[in-house]
Amino acid sequence: METAVEPTNSPARTDPRPGRGGREVRGPVIVLVSRVLAVLALAVTLLQAALAGLFVTGDVEMLDRHRLGGTVLSVLVLAQLLTAVLLWRRNRRLRWPMAAILAVVLLTALVQSLGDRRLLGWHMPIGMAICAAEAALVCWAFLLRPARHDDAGEAR
Repeated sequence: METAVEPTNSPARTDPRPGRGGREVRGPVIVLVSRVLAVLALAVTLLQAALAGLFVTGDVEMLDRHRLGGTVLSVLVLAQLLTAVLLWRRNRRLRWPMAAILAVVLLTALVQSLGDRRLLGWHMPIGMAICAAEAALVCWAFLLRPARHDDAGEAR
């Protein structure tokens, strides 16, 4: 037996209908950009692990590529933070992604500093934490559902 659930007028909500998980949010372009950035950042973190593995097995040329990957990741996480802020401005209930991405930004800066100092005992586990956080952000980004119409019925 299905129960009718009245939709709320909140800008971000969970769809109560069966099989419709995720958040409905305003800003379809920002959602798309968030998804692209999350996938790219996760891909770069996975590439970073591969490059680090090649470096520690003796291919010293991979260290420069690993350092470049860190720079690319820094740019991507800053862009993720910007899109999270823009998404939050349109959907005030979406606060945690901003906090999570800010934590990733700070961890990325920390891990680069530790790597430059060759403090691998901390560099590697923090790098793995960044990878896990980016995987969670990919899941989050794909659970967002862009709203097709606003409360007045206008297309966005």
